[in-house]
Amino acid sequence: MPPLRLRYQTLEFQDTDIHIRSLRDKQEFSDPLGEADALGISSAQWSLFGVVWDSSRALADQMVGFDIANKRILEVGCGMALASLLLNSRDADITATDYHPEAASFLIENTRLNNGSKIPFLRTNWASITDGLGQFDVIIGSDLLYEREHIELLSEFIDRHANPNCEIILVDPGRGNHALFSKKMCSLGYSHRQHKISPTSDMSPSFKGQMLFYRKPS
Repeated sequence: MPPLRLRYQTLEFQDTDIHIRSLRDKQEFSDPLGEADALGISSAQWSLFGVVWDSSRALADQMVGFDIANKRILEVGCGMALASLLLNSRDADITATDYHPEAASFLIENTRLNNGSKIPFLRTNWASITDGLGQFDVIIGSDLLYEREHIELLSEFIDRHANPNCEIILVDPGRGNHALFSKKMCSLGYSHRQHKISPTSDMSPSFKGQMLFYRKPS
């Protein structure tokens, strides 16, 4: 199997540069020990964690001026963890999670490229009720609702890890599941609002994402 081909890029967020080592493209694949396969991650899905998506750019943009004071923040399904790296550059209390076996090594390297402090990371799935993460004041994520089954899993994962009055901010690119997800979140007692995302110059002009906000009043 040929070695992975990688891409190095710098993304600009106002006066902050974030350096990213990612996969070259969605065609890359390497699972010599079968770790991903054992976790149910197919060869077609393997690369999805390792590229920078418009949804992750939109989430990072949202975090540039976000109030981080005295807030414990969790990024769910972080992939390349662009929002986590941006928040880390602001000295936020940020923790990242993902299910992919390679996410942690890319996060470590990208944190090093940005001269950042170590970002706590846990590889976990949303069904785990013993992950030990605790609760957070803010939970963020981008492009998480791939399948209908993710609606139940993600909403319950978020609810387990949300402090009273927790803010939840998600970016959905329009895979058709966010309306049912919002309905589920409202059934759990969260308020909901959303707005359409206007693509920036470094995003595809055809991006039709929504910024989703949820909050459970204390």
